Amino acid sequence: MTNTVNVSPAHQAQEVPAWGAVIAMTLGVFGLVTAEFLPASLLTPMAFDLSITEGMAGQAVSATAILAVITSLLTATLTRRMDRRYVLLGFSVLLIISNILVALAPNFLLLLAGRLLLGIALGGFWTMAAATVMRLVPDKSVPRALAILFSGVSAATIFAAPLGSYLGGVIGWRNVFLLASLLGVLALFVQFFTLPRMQPQGRAALRTLIAVMNRPRMKFGLFMLVLIFTGHFALFTYVRPFLENVTGVATAGVSGILLGFGIANFIGTHIAGALIARSLRLTLTLMPLIIGLAGIGMVSVQGDIAPTAVLVAIWGMAFGGVPVAWSTWITRSVPDEAESGGGLLVAAIQVGIGAGAAAGGLVFDVSGALGVFTIAAIILLAAAIIVTLGLRSAPVEIK
Repeated sequence: MTNTVNVSPAHQAQEVPAWGAVIAMTLGVFGLVTAEFLPASLLTPMAFDLSITEGMAGQAVSATAILAVITSLLTATLTRRMDRRYVLLGFSVLLIISNILVALAPNFLLLLAGRLLLGIALGGFWTMAAATVMRLVPDKSVPRALAILFSGVSAATIFAAPLGSYLGGVIGWRNVFLLASLLGVLALFVQFFTLPRMQPQGRAALRTLIAVMNRPRMKFGLFMLVLIFTGHFALFTYVRPFLENVTGVATAGVSGILLGFGIANFIGTHIAGALIARSLRLTLTLMPLIIGLAGIGMVSVQGDIAPTAVLVAIWGMAFGGVPVAWSTWITRSVPDEAESGGGLLVAAIQVGIGAGAAAGGLVFDVSGALGVFTIAAIILLAAAIIVTLGLRSAPVEIK
C-alpha cells in the first residue's frame, strides 16, 4: 500500500514531515552515485576485460555525464504533467536496467549503452531531488532534509570506490555492478511504499530554464560549477591508475586509501554545513582551493604512499562540501523555480564530470596519470581564485 498523501502544488511543503520519503530519496541518490562512481575503482579490470585502454574506458563516464546533462535540462519540461512520484520511480527502474546491462556487456558498445541509461536516470532523478525534498517537509526542516539527502552522496563515496575496488578483485567487476543493481531494487521498493503523490510545480518550460539562467550571477555560478567538477572528476576518474602507476599502491592499498577518501568526504559534508552558516562565499572558495592544493601535493610526493593517503583524505573532505555549498547557493538564488534551478545545477555538474573524464582520458593516454593530476589541480586552483574575485553569494532578487 503506497503513501497516498497528495502534496498540493499550491504549497511549497507539507506540514507533517514525510521522513520515510526523504530516506527513500536518499537511497535513490545512494544507488545512483554508487553506480556513477564505480568505474573510478574498477577502471583497470574493466579496460583489461574489454580489451580497451583505460582512457577509453574512462569515456564511459563521459557518456553518462552527456546524457545526464540532456536529461537534466529536459526532465521538467517533458514530465510537466506527470505525477512526480511516478517519474522518480521510472528513473529508479532505469538505474536497475543500466547496472544489469553494464554487468553483462560483452564489449565496449554495450557497456556504453548501459552507462547512457544511467545518465538518463542520474540527470532526471537529481534534477527533481532537491525540489522534491523541499515538498516533503516543512520549510523549517528543509536544511535537515537536504543534509540527509546529501548524506546519500557521502555514503556512496565511502562505499562505492573502496568496496568496488575490493570486491572487484574478489568477485570480478561484473558482479560488482550486479550488486549495484540490487541497491537500485532496494531504493525502488522503499520509494514505492513511501513517496506520496506530487503534482508538478513551476512553469516547467524550456523558456523557464533560459529565464532562470539569465538571472543575475547565475551564468557565472554555473560556469564555476563546470570548472570545479571538471578538475575534480579528472582527478577522481583516474585516481586508481595514479595510485597504482605513480604511487605504486597494490589493489588492497587502493581500497584502503579510497575508503579514507569516502570517510573524509562524509565528514566534510557535515563540516560544510557549519562553514556555510558562517560564510557561503568562503565555503565556495575554500573547497576547490584545498582540492587543488591536495592534487599538487600528490604530484609532488609521487611514490610516497603515506602522504599520498593523507592528501587523498584531505581532498575527499574538501569535496564533501562542494555539492552542499553549491546546492545552497542555487536554492538561495532561485527559490521560486526549484526544479529548473536543480536542472541547471545538475547540467553544470554533469558537463564538468563529462569534461573532466573526457579530457582526463585524452591526457592520460598521452602523459599518464601524472599529467592528468597536474592539469586538474591547476584547473581547481584557478577556479578558487575566480570564485574569490567574482562570486557574490547574496540571494538573487526575484522580481
